[in-house]
Amino acid sequence: MDNQEELDYTPDLITLQDEAGVEHECEVIDAADYNGEHYLAVVPYVADPEKMLEEDAQVVIMRTVEENGEEFLDIVDDDEELAAVSEVFASRLEELYDIEL
Repeated sequence: MDNQEELDYTPDLITLQDEAGVEHECEVIDAADYNGEHYLAVVPYVADPEKMLEEDAQVVIMRTVEENGEEFLDIVDDDEELAAVSEVFASRLEELYDIEL
């Protein structure tokens, strides 16, 4: 990424609310479709790039769900589904950044 691209980067931020009602700001790092469902890979948002490099990001895989005409995100908690979708995201990252995970 060159300096101009770094200056032009704007993170895709969303605010998620946990079961206790606490809000968490997260960055969407990827989105993919699998078996007819739409998934997002999100990490906790860290505004300071230096601090971001110091911390281990926890990627959370979320499924987009529509209920009563409203769209919301649900954490994938089925182990088989999570493993399959995680593989989709890992493959996409390997291709995008020419790395091996």
